Parts: sequence; C-alpha cells; structure tokens
Amino acid sequence: MLGDYVDLKAGPLFPFGHGLSYTTFAYANLSITPETVPPTGTVTVSFEVTNTGQRAGDEVVQLYLHDIVASVTRPVKELKGFKRITLQPGETKAVSFSVDVRQMAFYDREMNYIVEPGEIEVLVGASSEDIRLRGRFIISGQTTAVNEKVFSSQVEVR
Repeated sequence: MLGDYVDLKAGPLFPFGHGLSYTTFAYANLSITPETVPPTGTVTVSFEVTNTGQRAGDEVVQLYLHDIVASVTRPVKELKGFKRITLQPGETKAVSFSVDVRQMAFYDREMNYIVEPGEIEVLVGASSEDIRLRGRFIISGQTTAVNEKVFSSQVEVR
C-alpha cells in the first residue's frame, strides 16, 4: 500500500461497513441484467446470501460500482446501495438492487454533469474491503448530460 509509514499502515483501522457477527454468510449466484445498457437505463444486480453459521444474524449487503476508464479520475469504489437483512441458520435470501445508470454520473472537465459510455465493475460484499462477488456491465451509446441526480438504488429482498 502506498503511503504507509515506517512501521504503520496509512489506511483506516476498519474498512467502511465493517461489522462483526456471531455467524457467517456466503454470497452466490451474481446476475447482472442487462449486460449492456444505455445511459438512461437501469441495471438489475441480483445475488443470494446464505447464513452458513449456527445462529441467526444480520448482514448488511453492500453494492459498490467502479467506472474502469473515464475521462476524469473516478473513485475506485462508490457505494451505490446497501440493505440490512436478517437470516436464520441455513436460510437463503435473494437480494436485487435496481441501479439507475444516472448513479454513475459525474462532473467532466467542463463541469457538465454526465454519464459516459464504458465498462462498469460491480462489487458486492459485506464491507468495502470484504468483496464477495464481482461482475461488469457496459454503458453503451454517447456521453449523455444528466439533469436529475440519483443517489441510491432500490432494493428488493425475497
């Protein structure tokens, strides 16, 4: 890690979203649909979470997105949605985030608020450093101006 001191790490003591539980959780079956979406579209990110431990517990599932190549420097991970779910031992729940592509909008060099075409990395996990599932989707078409900001995803748990 760059920026470390002689004998200390420069990073935070705990990553964003860090939490402890008396049980364990497994993530599986990531699905991203559609694989290609226009700048005005919506992507559904679905997966399953299973309580693999012996006790009931809560898990805060988190969705991060990363614009792999952009015209300006972009964050490595942007939190775009989260949901606390309660699971009994052995129970599995399906979680679906509905992501409006306008959540990937940013200010370009001319200070226009835009969505650019390109590849977006999807990261799902229990914290910003505990990423369990990865995938990608593509924003197609032309660079598009955005007039309305969208800050979070809709979440459905079944």
